[in-house]
Amino acid sequence: MASLTSLISSPPSSTNNIFPKRTSQLSAPIGRLQTLRKSQLAVTCKSSNGRSDPFDEVLAAAAAASRRDVLLGLGAGLYGAGAFVTDPFSAAFARPIDGPSQDVCKLATPSPGNPLQIECCPPAMAGRESKPFQFPSPSEPKRIRRPAHLASQDKEYVEKYKLAMKRMKCLPPEDPRSFFQQAKVHCAYCNGSYVQSSHTNLGLQIHFSWLFLPFHRMYLHFYERILGSLIQDPTFALPFWNWDHEDGMAIAEMFKDPESPLFDGLRNVHHLPSNKPLDLRWDRVTEDKPFERIRDDNYARVYELMVSGAQRRLEFFGPKYRAGDPPPAGGGGTSERLHNMAHLWTGGHNQQFGEDMGNFYSAGRDPIFYVHHCNVDRLWNVWKTIGGFRFDFDDYDYLNTSFLFYDENSDLIKIKVKDVLDPQALGLEYEDRPIPWRNSRPVPTAANAARTATAAAFGGPAEAQAAITSPSAFPLVLEKVTTVMVPRPKKGRTAKEKSAASEILVVEGIELEGDKVVQFEVVINDDPDNPSGPSNSEFAGSFLNIPHVHGNNGHNKFVTGLRMDITELLEDIGAENDDQIQVTLVPKKSDGPVTIGGLKIEYSS
Repeated sequence: MASLTSLISSPPSSTNNIFPKRTSQLSAPIGRLQTLRKSQLAVTCKSSNGRSDPFDEVLAAAAAASRRDVLLGLGAGLYGAGAFVTDPFSAAFARPIDGPSQDVCKLATPSPGNPLQIECCPPAMAGRESKPFQFPSPSEPKRIRRPAHLASQDKEYVEKYKLAMKRMKCLPPEDPRSFFQQAKVHCAYCNGSYVQSSHTNLGLQIHFSWLFLPFHRMYLHFYERILGSLIQDPTFALPFWNWDHEDGMAIAEMFKDPESPLFDGLRNVHHLPSNKPLDLRWDRVTEDKPFERIRDDNYARVYELMVSGAQRRLEFFGPKYRAGDPPPAGGGGTSERLHNMAHLWTGGHNQQFGEDMGNFYSAGRDPIFYVHHCNVDRLWNVWKTIGGFRFDFDDYDYLNTSFLFYDENSDLIKIKVKDVLDPQALGLEYEDRPIPWRNSRPVPTAANAARTATAAAFGGPAEAQAAITSPSAFPLVLEKVTTVMVPRPKKGRTAKEKSAASEILVVEGIELEGDKVVQFEVVINDDPDNPSGPSNSEFAGSFLNIPHVHGNNGHNKFVTGLRMDITELLEDIGAENDDQIQVTLVPKKSDGPVTIGGLKIEYSS
């Protein structure tokens, strides 16, 4: 491993000599330079400050005529996950997504109809073929990801991280390894630029479905290896934002220096102090909650989204998404809902579209984005250790869905979901950390605790003094606290029945504009005038939309749903034998209207 002194004195190399060499087909950056507009925050790579690439490189509406097709040259290849055996019957009817189209990549926009248009496509690669993914050599040293708040105390590590990031930012903007291009990966896959290769009339979206976790693991893998290659250190690993532990909830110190390449000037300044922990229940208004309350609510939320609400893989990963399906709408699995608030909380509170972290198109511009997603990736590993039915999908379409990324040699790589299910096969490990939220099962309010002890029936509307909304009133615009009685198809389920299927409360027909922040909470058998928070069992879950452009049809309205596993919740509040439950929807500060289509209960096996 090269010393830090020699690394600082050596310029970044256009080739990689530290990882096992793969012949590169890219001898010089290919593609035209993009038309760029200097942002008031843009700086040159000679300065380490905040933003060293001229983002907001907006092509005005008139420039739409210059849209270029992107030829990525999809190729076929062999894949390393030999443990998965192809079922001929499944393969005959398979519909795995085969990456983005090689012919189409569209300009993105933060909001439909907005003249601001952003080039999120990679450099044109006419005639290039992709290479099949190859696992790192077993002889390569492991990359060990450490918690960011502890890594911040390691001066040598911080300097290496800063050097790697500075060199990435100093690469020519058309170089696919550059910070400029790497940040655009998220925009292209998540904000309407890409279409499916086999169905070019359908957009490609990697959020809100079972692809959320594996796609981001791929993204982190290549991003991390590029950084390591730029400082000639094959052991270099990104840190993870350990926001599921009280010691790591605040933004780590290494990201706060305005003169550092790890800094982003478009973060919420109210959330930079060391005594400001990430609030997973932030309402965009309250900034003075006691630390202990935020900590306890955070632990309860992680418990809800990792344990009680994530007993089945469909609930944890999100809905299935196959070739030919329209782009999945907002909502996603509990793993994605767990990650959403960090985007909103970190992003610029005074930016029109929540830049950087608070919008899908710009999130990759903040170095902390990758550190946040490292923790999400780590929690995927943790979830599988909890037991029960917590394991990866073995569906053929899931395993064989593929995406395209550039590696540290600027080669275009085609990688499949089945290639990334085992982090150790990728040469990756996470430093062990305590998991305090495992002991943070919410407790019922005093009223429901007493009811549980006596097995008394729930008093319903009169007891709660609630103005009950008739089911016939749906669909309705959620403008105020709204309570409705939801019938249960089954009651008094046995332990065997619960093991066979979880009880799911579904809020369906949630209609909203995708480029607007929309959020609301859901409580059950609770006082609508004083609804409980995550630390109480009555709290069922919440909905939060991170701004993004969902489609390319001139508008951005879509319909989605929210699924909450309430099996354990009903046990804790003594409602297992009830014919119906009282569900209250609690709107929070939003930027646009949201319509609710209705509520129901179904069962998930």
